[in-house]
Amino acid sequence: MKESVIRDKSLYPSGVKKIEWVSKNMPILNAVAKDFKKNQYFKGINVALSIHLEAKTAYLAKVLFEGGANIAVTGSNPLSTQDDIAAALDYYGIPVYAWNGATEEEYFQHLNMVLDVQPNIVIDDGGDLVQLLHTTRKELLPAVFGGCEETTTGVLRLRAREKAGELKFPMISVNDAKCKYLFDNRYGTGQSVWDGINRTTNLIVAGKKVVVAGYGWCGKGVAMRAKGLGAQVIVTEIDPICAIEAVMDGFEVMPMEQAAKIGDFFITVTGCNNVIRKEHFEVMKDGAILSNAGHFDVEISIPDLESLAVSKSEVRNNITGYVLQDGRRINLIAMGRLVNLAAGDGHPAEIMDMSFALQALSAKYVLENHKNMENKVYNVPEDTDRFVAGVKLESLGIKIDKLTDEQVKYLQEWEA
Repeated sequence: MKESVIRDKSLYPSGVKKIEWVSKNMPILNAVAKDFKKNQYFKGINVALSIHLEAKTAYLAKVLFEGGANIAVTGSNPLSTQDDIAAALDYYGIPVYAWNGATEEEYFQHLNMVLDVQPNIVIDDGGDLVQLLHTTRKELLPAVFGGCEETTTGVLRLRAREKAGELKFPMISVNDAKCKYLFDNRYGTGQSVWDGINRTTNLIVAGKKVVVAGYGWCGKGVAMRAKGLGAQVIVTEIDPICAIEAVMDGFEVMPMEQAAKIGDFFITVTGCNNVIRKEHFEVMKDGAILSNAGHFDVEISIPDLESLAVSKSEVRNNITGYVLQDGRRINLIAMGRLVNLAAGDGHPAEIMDMSFALQALSAKYVLENHKNMENKVYNVPEDTDRFVAGVKLESLGIKIDKLTDEQVKYLQEWEA
């Protein structure tokens, strides 16, 4: 396999410390690691992994590597890669192709370098590896058993491909597992988004109007934490059911054209493009702060913002200030990329412990069952979801009740 392509190999000591820190706070993945290392399920299996390249991801890669996998790693976003983490993976002997601030051309070069491993298993976040395998790297398809997808955006792309009859191998939607979306999407996103915004802006949230675009599980988490910080929360939605949920959770709901006039902070969490665009920028308050928590940098229309601006500059580290013709300034965090990773460290370790345990176990499921799987999107097996929940509870020292035989019989009989 090709030598790692990273920014600076000498950065590995701080990356190793970060990985060791998260590993001590990921008991589920530790249990999986022990099993994988003992049984070497992935011996001789090629794995291509593209997930936001920070400490928790690195530990997942290390678990698969120690389970026998011939694994190659890259990031899934040019700004979320941490160079010391990449150096640490290289130090462990895991080939990695990524660096922070990669150009679009470099980013796709890194993705292709990972695919040069000729993967049997693909672990993706956002769907870029899968996209390349279906387009410019079709020659690799015969070797692919299947894979797993981490996030909503990637699953949407997979389901669209499946519906069109164009999916060439089975994929498991880790995102749709209960132990993923109920915790990672809600509590993980909720906390890490505000970690990123707060450390980057150093501004108070209490008393401000926060506009959350999208009230799926991620949006619920962002809105909940904004409320906890003392904000007046406004939700924009296109789904009437989600909008009712937001209302009943105590939030104001209105179209973006209204919210744009009064918001102080804006966070997009939709998975769609052009959620905030020209007509919204034209009515925003001076000093409005924009950030995106969706996978791709398309939710806030940067081309529209650029077209309206007479000048732009870095007004604070990782914040671009756009000055409009009338003198108003609109501030964009992390170039519209994932704010929790491009401006922070991502989700807490205990949250990613659940998600990455699901990733590892789903990869093992594909390895063992791919011959009997169709080319479609599968949910995580329920027993895997429950296993992860059980180990999580055990790690917290929490016990729960069990049904008696009589109760099981009662629930299964209609006569009662």
